[in-house]
Amino acid sequence: MKEHLKSMTVRELAEQLKTLGQPAFRAKQIYTWLHKGIRSYGEMTNVPQALRDLLSEKFPLLPPQVVRKQESAKDGTIKYLWELADGNCVETVLMRYHYGNTVCISTEVGCRMGCAFCASTLGGLVRKLEPYEMVDQVLFTQVDSGLPISHIVLMGIGEPLDNFDNVMRFLELINSPEGMNISMRHISLSTCGLVPGIDRLAEKKLQLTLSVSLHAPTDEIRDTIMPVNKAYPTEVLLQACRRYYEKTGRRISFEYAMIDGVNDTPEAAKILLKRLKGLPAHMNLIPLNHVEESPLKPSTRQAVQRFQAILEEGGVPATVRRTLGGDIDASCGQLRRKYTQQGT
Repeated sequence: MKEHLKSMTVRELAEQLKTLGQPAFRAKQIYTWLHKGIRSYGEMTNVPQALRDLLSEKFPLLPPQVVRKQESAKDGTIKYLWELADGNCVETVLMRYHYGNTVCISTEVGCRMGCAFCASTLGGLVRKLEPYEMVDQVLFTQVDSGLPISHIVLMGIGEPLDNFDNVMRFLELINSPEGMNISMRHISLSTCGLVPGIDRLAEKKLQLTLSVSLHAPTDEIRDTIMPVNKAYPTEVLLQACRRYYEKTGRRISFEYAMIDGVNDTPEAAKILLKRLKGLPAHMNLIPLNHVEESPLKPSTRQAVQRFQAILEEGGVPATVRRTLGGDIDASCGQLRRKYTQQGT
């Protein structure tokens, strides 16, 4: 399959147009239109009809289709299930905050990381998303909702660093002044701890926020809930995080799903403090979203508060993530799984 025009930079688009005998200045025009979320070339009103017809023939736009849309009655969170051109589905969640609207996008169809608390991985990895398919999640969420997107988190279905090159291209495209022009400082990338990917990302020196899904203070606990820990144990992961900070100067955000009786004890918090000593970090405590197929249960509010207090008293800033979209299956993979199981 030919590369999608929306996966190209302005320079690459100009080169592509040159092969079609078109002037280079058309590249910026077309790029801007593509990144406004058009569904057909016919919407490009300042582009000649002959060129629109040619592009339509050679480079189909393949916009995603909404197959499920759920809006929370509690907080206005919107969850989309998009059907892609090949029939696969991915999820996107729009969350409203006081500082703006954040969209959480998927980077793969399915996931092969196998984390015990996540519905995204239950069916394994189907395929990696192309850059334009990630861009489209942001664009068409904005178009459909009518709400301007100011922040992006790569924390939906899939492991972003398992799709490294396509994700890096997505970041370049979404940051482009000719496109959505979303600042890197408004983007968070979440990883379960793929150490080679963290080191590669450090070399890029991007101004985004790296969020590392730690979820446990020891190998004994982490091994039971995150298979990736067998390849990259906690100390190896934390060493990579230290290298990342030294290379970029960017504080790391650690994600920590609070699981009842597994990782939420005062002893776990104290071990965590020792392991994070000297590493500028922020701990994001996440009330576990219950997944029907998992026996894991969320921690009590008292356990979360106690855990948070121990971390903060030890000098590690810790916040408890506000739960959004609990009434619409807003945690990763739940809506896609229900849809595929129903076969509708």
